[in-house]
Amino acid sequence: MKIVVLEPLEITDAKLSALLQPFLEEGHTVASLPEGCGFDSLIGEAEDADVLVLGNMPLPGETIAKCGKLKFISIAFTGFDHVDIEQCRRQGVAVSNASGYAVEAVVETTIGLMISTMRRFKEAEQRCRSGGTKAGLVGPLLAGKTVGVIGTGSIGSAVIRLLNAFGSRVLGYSPSDKPPEEVQRVGYEKVSLGRLLAESDVVTLHCPLNDSTRGLIGAREIAMMKDGAYLFNLARGPVVDSHALAEALNTGKLSGAGVDVYENEPPLPLDHPLPSAKNTVALPHIAWYSQQSLERRAEIAFENIQCWMAGRQQNTVV
Repeated sequence: MKIVVLEPLEITDAKLSALLQPFLEEGHTVASLPEGCGFDSLIGEAEDADVLVLGNMPLPGETIAKCGKLKFISIAFTGFDHVDIEQCRRQGVAVSNASGYAVEAVVETTIGLMISTMRRFKEAEQRCRSGGTKAGLVGPLLAGKTVGVIGTGSIGSAVIRLLNAFGSRVLGYSPSDKPPEEVQRVGYEKVSLGRLLAESDVVTLHCPLNDSTRGLIGAREIAMMKDGAYLFNLARGPVVDSHALAEALNTGKLSGAGVDVYENEPPLPLDHPLPSAKNTVALPHIAWYSQQSLERRAEIAFENIQCWMAGRQQNTVV
């Protein structure tokens, strides 16, 4: 089989070679495309591939349709909305993702982003560098606050455990059913979305992007939140209406926000409303981006191929 790695996975050459070696020993052909590879070169390698490996690069349906021999896509990423999954279904292409590779990284970033935003570290550093003081930059603690977690899967649950350690009261909302024993074990009160928004001092999002979550937090939902609350989005960009969030920040409805995801991958257009909104910490999609995460996602991506070849697909999307 021909395996094509469509984009660099940001691991060392030695690590990549070690991951590819078992496939080469079994007689498979492997092509790894360099960063910035043009579309013609990409199609030239991919059109006769049996297996494609990619991270977060968009893979539209028209590109997949050109790959007549394609049988399997291994996505080295948790989210898969950047790949045309319906085209994969039509074409009979199996798809797996790298679920779980960056749980710790996203959880650590979530707590760090909460503290840095609420305690106004960005502004305090700017003051310090320009010879200023801390005057007027007092901020609240997580301790004692009610924090609403939207999405109580592996990442949301891990965030909840840390919030409990900080002494926060935690409310959780998930569209999927969670058994009472799991809710109790993780340590939160399961509530409706409306109640979570109304009672939370801090709201953090960790849900996937799908038809039920696209636009989940818009102007209507923000209006339901407490005046002066904080919102953090480490899920997917389209879950939150960026313009509605920016307006709430600029009018003072919300005290602050931390955002790591957007409608499109950074670089953002210069007129995007969030980087210039008041009391906002805007990150360029780095919550997952740690050395350990990069290595683990590559390991899972190639484990997925081995399992699929052995007839026992794991991390199945399609």
